[in-house]
Parts: sequence; C-alpha cells; structure tokens
Amino acid sequence: MQTNPKVDEFMDELEHPLKEELQVVRRIILEANPKMTEDIKWGGPTFSYGKNMATLTVRTKKFVHLFFQEGASIKDNSGLLDGDAEHVRVARFHSMEEVEEKKDDLVAVVEEFVRMQEAE
Repeated sequence: MQTNPKVDEFMDELEHPLKEELQVVRRIILEANPKMTEDIKWGGPTFSYGKNMATLTVRTKKFVHLFFQEGASIKDNSGLLDGDAEHVRVARFHSMEEVEEKKDDLVAVVEEFVRMQEAE
C-alpha cells in the first residue's frame, strides 16, 4: 500500500473520535487497488485514480463520512453508496464493526471506480 506523506502527516495530527476507523477506511481504499492515490483536498484525505473518487470528511464527528464526488455513476449493488443527488453519494460508518461489515462492499466500489476509469 502506497501512502502519501502529506496524508500521513494530516492523519497523525488529526484529533477525531473515530480516528482509528478513518485510518482503516483509508487503508481499505488504498489496498483495494494499487492504482488508487491519495492527497489532501477539501479538508480531508481524497482518493483518486484518473479523477477524484471520494473524500473522507473529517468535520463529521459522529460517524466516518466518505463523500463520493461522482458516486451516482458508480455501480453499487450493495447499498453502500447512499443518496439521491444528481452526482454525489455518501458512505457512512458509525463504528469499527460497521467498517469491517462493509469492507467488501467498499472494496467492490473502489474496484468498480477503477474499472470505469480504465474504460474511458
């Protein structure tokens, strides 16, 4: 898993009640496909391949909030991606248990995003 030192530093300095859960979601995304990269955009870790996929919104303190900029275009049969906006979808994780329960769904969404980027 390749991490970005800027994101490492950001996460090291972050004070958040669900910091461990944020780190695990980050790791799941980066390990799902080695083509995924990360940077700091919009105030949190943003994951990309070709274009931006999702951002961990760290201002939310009651759950891990993963904001998918173009989530409506990602095929998701699991129901992980929630919302009815034209483009945006979100995934929420309220506990480490929920992160682990939804891990395979998150991996599938990342793999689908990468597949879509490579098809363009």
